[in-house]
Amino acid sequence: MIDHTENDNPFYDTFIEEERAILQSHFSNADKNIFAIITPKQVDRGALMSRYSRTDKTMRRVFLDEFIRNPNRGKEFYDRVLLEYGDDSVAELGEAQIAIEWISNIAAKKLEDRRIGLSYLEKSSRYVALDQKIRGKYKYYREDLIMSSKFSDKYIQACDHAFDLYSKNISSMLKYLEELGPIEKFYFFDSITKRDVSYRNLKDSKDIESANRIYRLTIKAKSLDILRGILPASTLTNIGITGNGRAFEYLLSRMFSSGLIELRNLANHLHGELDKIIPSFVSRANDEKYGKVLQEYFINTRNAIIKLSESHLKNIQPNRNPETIHLLEFPDNFEAEVKVAAAILYEFAKGQSLESIIKYVRSLKNNERINIIRMYTKFRSNRRHRPGRAFEMVDYTFELLTNFGMFRDLHRHRLVTIERQLLSTKHGYDIPQEIVDLGISNEFKDCMYECNEVYEILSNRMPEQAQYVVNLAFRYPYFLKINLREACHMIELRTLPQGHADYRSVCQRLFKYIEEKNPILAEGIKFVDLNTYELERFTTEKKTEKKKQEKI
Repeated sequence: MIDHTENDNPFYDTFIEEERAILQSHFSNADKNIFAIITPKQVDRGALMSRYSRTDKTMRRVFLDEFIRNPNRGKEFYDRVLLEYGDDSVAELGEAQIAIEWISNIAAKKLEDRRIGLSYLEKSSRYVALDQKIRGKYKYYREDLIMSSKFSDKYIQACDHAFDLYSKNISSMLKYLEELGPIEKFYFFDSITKRDVSYRNLKDSKDIESANRIYRLTIKAKSLDILRGILPASTLTNIGITGNGRAFEYLLSRMFSSGLIELRNLANHLHGELDKIIPSFVSRANDEKYGKVLQEYFINTRNAIIKLSESHLKNIQPNRNPETIHLLEFPDNFEAEVKVAAAILYEFAKGQSLESIIKYVRSLKNNERINIIRMYTKFRSNRRHRPGRAFEMVDYTFELLTNFGMFRDLHRHRLVTIERQLLSTKHGYDIPQEIVDLGISNEFKDCMYECNEVYEILSNRMPEQAQYVVNLAFRYPYFLKINLREACHMIELRTLPQGHADYRSVCQRLFKYIEEKNPILAEGIKFVDLNTYELERFTTEKKTEKKKQEKI
């Protein structure tokens, strides 16, 4: 057998020694058909990718012919394509990773509304206690309009009260949970017997130390989960964003047009930092020709819809006792099964149209149609084996009323369409049972009452800014539109044992709705967990600790 090397291929580029020396600093190799672009300038990387689609040359040859001789080639390319031709898609070829620190939960959720092209990581409220002051101040946002108004003292007093209550009860909540579920009640891995044993039966000092660490982390996460509802939405957080230039440019346009000073200020700072690393990709975000016009469009549209909403909805009374979850729209069961089964078969059809396949599937016997659907998920052995795109053929619309803390978790899902109202105190709040059992329910209610009073004062004058004083425990109305494939992912992920009890309960109910309306399709959601757990993080912390020990 003859062993052909890549350089034997007549279509591969060949480079002289001088060219290879140049390419080594800009590409991961100079002789293979798969290579990474490592040239240091972000703008050159993007321009190369875009230029690549408009030439018969290989990328490395384009770089040698067009970029080495002109150090400004990438910038000139983007100036022409973006500014002159308006080809937005090429802006996706520049990427950046940005950290945004000390912003409110209100601003964080507005940033995270922009899900396409951007990936977010946010500081967790279940692992990081927010009880420490910096230079005598708790970590919450002091909004400019509120602070310049005559209500600033009331705002500070309400937020401080919430943080005081949160902070002083962390240790007592930890102690209460330890009494409720003492460490002796749980089982841990024993390195001697190679199995789980009760804490009292652990003999090895390292195993005992490991068990104590697992227990402490689990109890801490549970405590902070319970208490987080006390915190106001002004609570500061940190966000990391990875994304492409096009998505950042759109995000900036939305931020510049926001009614919140915080977001407009953030937009200025974010634009300044992006301008240092991907300037050509975000150059239009605030210019007169493109950026300002887009911002004006957003502002005019929002103002017009606000007026229309006030006019059309003024005679509709708010729901006083709305359901926590309401299934508004769902597919007819037979038609849903037909659509999904037809889409499953379509991928391997030999020229038949979707219309003809749907007609055929409608004619099948029930057991034949069901067999097609079941076979599609038969070989899923864990939740990461996600169903294929045929499950995107059916959609569900749910209206939810959950506490704002829980909304923040469902809000992270990129492929869910979520529309929401302004955060308010109009729908009451949730009190965790542990708050009642600890004996601080009256203090909790007093805190909610004070924040509600300040909200009522502020909302009449500045409704957007009034959101900052609303506690995470207050209920929040929103609707989500979700297809079956994403519902499968969200439900299976959010019902895992380590998840927050609030969103696990909600996602269990979402599953029950889908199962009721479309039982055969719901069978594909194979890894939904319908159990309840005493300490949500316990099993996960055990697995994490075991992996650490195995590496030592």
